[in-house]
Amino acid sequence: MLWGSSFILIKKGLEGFSPLQLTALRVLITGVFLGSIGFKKVKQIKKWQWKWIAISGFIGTMFPTLLFSYAETEIDSAIASILNSTVPLLALVTGILFFNNQFIRKQFIGVVIGLAGSMLLILAGASLNPDQNYWFALFPIVASLMYAFNANILKSFLEDISALGIATGSFLLLVPFALGILVFTGFFDVQFLAQESVQTSLFYITLLALFGTALAKILFNRLIQLSNPVFSTSVTYIIPIVALFWGVLDGEQFNLLQLAAGGVILLGVYISNRKKKAKKTKAFEELKSS
Repeated sequence: MLWGSSFILIKKGLEGFSPLQLTALRVLITGVFLGSIGFKKVKQIKKWQWKWIAISGFIGTMFPTLLFSYAETEIDSAIASILNSTVPLLALVTGILFFNNQFIRKQFIGVVIGLAGSMLLILAGASLNPDQNYWFALFPIVASLMYAFNANILKSFLEDISALGIATGSFLLLVPFALGILVFTGFFDVQFLAQESVQTSLFYITLLALFGTALAKILFNRLIQLSNPVFSTSVTYIIPIVALFWGVLDGEQFNLLQLAAGGVILLGVYISNRKKKAKKTKAFEELKSS
């Protein structure tokens, strides 16, 4: 629900800020908040793990946030959220190709179906909204690929660190970059900050940072530690439902073909994650018959 609501908050944040400023503000506010509550947890991070903490920060937060922000300058927030549903499929692919995870045929079939659904969704959106540039729909897919890599990195290299420690460490590394971006883009100009649209957008970005980033990151990092990357990223089953609700409420257009395309993506995710029912053992059958 937190991540599903993030897409409409990004849309509202972009009314007063550029995608670059929104990304930097989201990182800065989150970093200050996490630093105030989780600084002690950073001590858990070993020297060799800081490399992975930094990579996780950039490909798990900074770059995807920027890509989604740029995407929503051209495409609807609900569409961006549905494209985000490709994360579990991409987590499978990256796990197999780069993290020595086992290849399973039904998972490959699920990936193909999911990617076909993504292409259908892009084409359907382009026909419904000819004034929007649907090449920007590639940005959420690239961002989802980064999320997939990040999920595997967290599971493979950072599983022994607390969820709060991972989130705090990564954002503390990102804060200097965020400050630099804000200075470079003129955010601290008094006249700029005095604009009503800027103040309203700042409120939405603060909500986005505290709930859609800080709290959600801690929960997600912990979920990965308790399970696995594919299961954890299956949270994207729910994200489009929440985002679609907010998008329609905000006046975004959405037709049955787009709904069907979203269904195809989720079908691919379902097939990839479905587990076979365990066969009854011979001992159990004998016990039952007796």
